[in-house]
Amino acid sequence: MGYSDIGRWDPRSRANGRRLFSKLIVAGIGGLVALVLGGSAPVSADDLPVLRAATLKIGTVNWELETIRQNGFDEANGFRLEMKPYADNGATRVALEGGEADVAVADWIWVARQRAAGKDYVFIPYSRAVGGLVVPKDSPAQSLADLKGKKIGIAGGPVDKSWLILQAYAKEKHGFDLAAETEQVFGAPPLVFKSALQGETDGAINFWHFLAKMKAAGMRELISVETASAALGLNPDIPLLGYVLKESYLSEHPKMAKALYDASRASKKLLAEDAAAWEAIRPMMNASSDAQFDVLKADFLAGTPGPGNVDEDEAANFFSLMARLGGAKLVGDVSELPSGLFVKVE
Repeated sequence: MGYSDIGRWDPRSRANGRRLFSKLIVAGIGGLVALVLGGSAPVSADDLPVLRAATLKIGTVNWELETIRQNGFDEANGFRLEMKPYADNGATRVALEGGEADVAVADWIWVARQRAAGKDYVFIPYSRAVGGLVVPKDSPAQSLADLKGKKIGIAGGPVDKSWLILQAYAKEKHGFDLAAETEQVFGAPPLVFKSALQGETDGAINFWHFLAKMKAAGMRELISVETASAALGLNPDIPLLGYVLKESYLSEHPKMAKALYDASRASKKLLAEDAAAWEAIRPMMNASSDAQFDVLKADFLAGTPGPGNVDEDEAANFFSLMARLGGAKLVGDVSELPSGLFVKVE
């Protein structure tokens, strides 16, 4: 780090201050290593391996990745994070497969399907944030059974995981065929969001951050996927979303999985403890009001997975249910969870 870096530092910016401190730590460690090895040049940020992350331009993972970068959690863990934005999730996956990126974010059901098809993808837990079903504030519905004959807007398509779990819950808890006895309108998350707020549907299932905004606008949660999962005997603490890398990449960078995991945990810890860290990323959160901002923060933090490795037995139970409900359209020809899917991070 040169003198010019210090000269540009704004002492009023806590985010820049934290990043400067992290740079100093990295520089100090590098200098110590150099001293021990007999005077080699100190390790600088430019010497660290680069991890290229393919992200959705408006994806919520950007909140965590930008926090990692702003506070130097990447360099403190021995790598340099580079974010590569793409227009849609499909493009991020193409970038990962084609070698234009080293990591992307996806759910492990998709990763399991890819791995079973011969790709060397592995999964590091990132978030257990899941959706749910919301209804208008003044809706008389108190349970899923009360939606009989009603219209439900659903983001993600007929094999959306939240929709499948809520169907299973309705049948188990209420003896109610949610798909057969309601009208479904499938659409993109923004369309489902808009239709619900305009009263065009009687309930809505959407991605968690759209649901947060819907709740901030006055809608109420009828049931969460977390509650339904627990009632079905599934472990709601299993993180569905994660960082996806190739085993071939990790064989060349064997410390990267642990480094990324630790940087992710450090970012989450900071966001849980320091309100200023949220102010630093607020511009990318697309929150149109303080109410939206507050609910987005709360729901993001609520999705923080517990520390440690993914429980593979619990994940296998979840996968079995998804395979039974979603069939080949969801899991392909996979009959059981592929071995080696989850990276050991502890």
